[in-house]
Amino acid sequence: MFSGRRALTLPGSSTMFLLLPFDSLIVNLLGISLTVLFTLLLVFIIVPAIFGVSFGIRKLYMKTLLKIFAWATLRMERGAKEKNHQLYKPYTNGIIAKDPTSLEEEIKEIRRSGSSKALDNTPEFELSDIFYFCRKGMETIMDDEVTKRFSAEELESWNLLSRTNYNFQYISLRLTVLWGLGVLIRYCFLLPLRIALAFTGISLLVVGTSVVGYLPNGRFKEFLSKHVHLMCYRICVRALTAIITYHDRKNRPRNGGICVANHTSPIDVIILASDGYYAMVGQVHGGLMGVIQRAMVKACPHVWFERSEVKDRHLVAKRLTEHVQDKSKLPILIFPEGTCINNTSVMMFKKGSFEIGATVYPVAIKYDPQFGDAFWNSSKYGMVTYLLRMMTSWAIVCSVWYLPPMTRETDEDAVQFANRVKSAIARQGGLVDLLWDGGLKREKVKDTFKEEQQKLYSKMIVGNHEDRSRS
Repeated sequence: MFSGRRALTLPGSSTMFLLLPFDSLIVNLLGISLTVLFTLLLVFIIVPAIFGVSFGIRKLYMKTLLKIFAWATLRMERGAKEKNHQLYKPYTNGIIAKDPTSLEEEIKEIRRSGSSKALDNTPEFELSDIFYFCRKGMETIMDDEVTKRFSAEELESWNLLSRTNYNFQYISLRLTVLWGLGVLIRYCFLLPLRIALAFTGISLLVVGTSVVGYLPNGRFKEFLSKHVHLMCYRICVRALTAIITYHDRKNRPRNGGICVANHTSPIDVIILASDGYYAMVGQVHGGLMGVIQRAMVKACPHVWFERSEVKDRHLVAKRLTEHVQDKSKLPILIFPEGTCINNTSVMMFKKGSFEIGATVYPVAIKYDPQFGDAFWNSSKYGMVTYLLRMMTSWAIVCSVWYLPPMTRETDEDAVQFANRVKSAIARQGGLVDLLWDGGLKREKVKDTFKEEQQKLYSKMIVGNHEDRSRS
C-alpha cells in the first residue's frame, strides 16, 4: 500500500508515521551504536570498577599523551624562539630573594645604616625603626605567600589546553590542527562519555545505598554497603579518567581513627574513597547533594551536621568523639585546611580534629598538572564550571601516600600535634609547609598575627632596656 515504505504507529495513538528505508536504516544504526556503547561501558568500565581491576588502558592513554605533549612543546618553543615572543608567564615561588633574618637583626642593620651608633647604645625607640615595618609591608604585598596559593601556576610544558598557556599564539599549521583535534576529542567524545559515567556512578550510589539501607544491621549489610560505595566511587573516578597511584597501602586508615589529608579539590573525596571505606563529615545540603547524602547515610554511619550545628564547635567535637570511640565504626575522613589549596602547599590545619584524642592517619595527595589542573578556585569558578573544566581536561593524574599512623604525645597540645601531622604530609607530598590560615583568602588577617609582631618588637625594646639597666 505504501510502495516500500514502512508504517509506524505509536502505542496508544492513532497517528501513523511513514518511515522511508533510509530512515529505518538510521534508526537501526542508532540502536546498534547505543547497544555497542553500553556493552563497551559495561565490559571495560563498570565491571572492572566492581572488581577493582584495570586493563591498563588509562596508563597507555597517559603515555601517549606525554609523547604528544613533548612534541607540541618542542614545536611551540621552536616557533616562539623564531618569532621572539614570550612563551610562558614567569612564575616563581619567591619574588624577593633574601636570607632569613630576625626582626632584631634587620632593625639593627637599619639603625647602623642610618647612624654610627650600635644597637646597644641606642634609645628604646628610634624613628628609623618605622622603615623596617614599611619595608616588610611592601615585601608582603609584592610577594604574598597566601594569595598566590589560590591561583593555578603556569606549566613548564604545554598540554594542548589553552587554559594552561594564556600566551598561546599561532605557531604552525600542524600545531594548530593538533590543538583543534584535541578540542574535538575532549568536547565531542570524552565529555559525553564522562557525563554518562558520572550519571551512572551517582545513580547507582543513590539507588544502591537506598536499597542497602533497608537491610537489617549486620555484617552482610556492612559488606554490601562497602562494595556499593567502592564500586560507585570507582565509576566516578573513571568519569574523570583519573589515573591514581597509591603508595604504602599497609598504612590505610582503620576503624576508630581519623584520616586527615591536604585539600586541593572536591574530587579528593572520590580519590580516597575509591581505595577505602570512610565515614564522611560535612554539612547537610539541599538539592541533588542532599538526595545523595540522605541515601548514603542509610547504608553507612556518615556524620552530617545541620547548618545551625556547624558553628557549634563543642557539638561537632562531641559527635566526632562519639564516633571514633566506637572501634567498630569507619574511620572519619577530614580535610583540616578547610579550603582548597593549589597543589603547591599545605596551609594551617584547624585544631578541632586533633583535640579528640583518636589515632590520626595522615594522607598526602599530589596531582600532576600536566594532564589537567585539579585545583578548585572557588572564588573564581562555581561548582558546575569547575566540573566542566575537569571533564574537559585530558585526565586527572595523582599520587596518594598513606603515612604511618600518628598519635598525640603527652607534652603536645592540639595545635602542635596538628602542625606535626601537617609537616609530615608536606614532606611526603613535596609541598611547601605554611603556617598561614587558608581562610585568609576570604577573611581579614586576624589580630593575633599583628599582635605577634608587636610582641616581638616590644620584647626587643624591653630586653635592650633591661640589659642597659643591669650594666
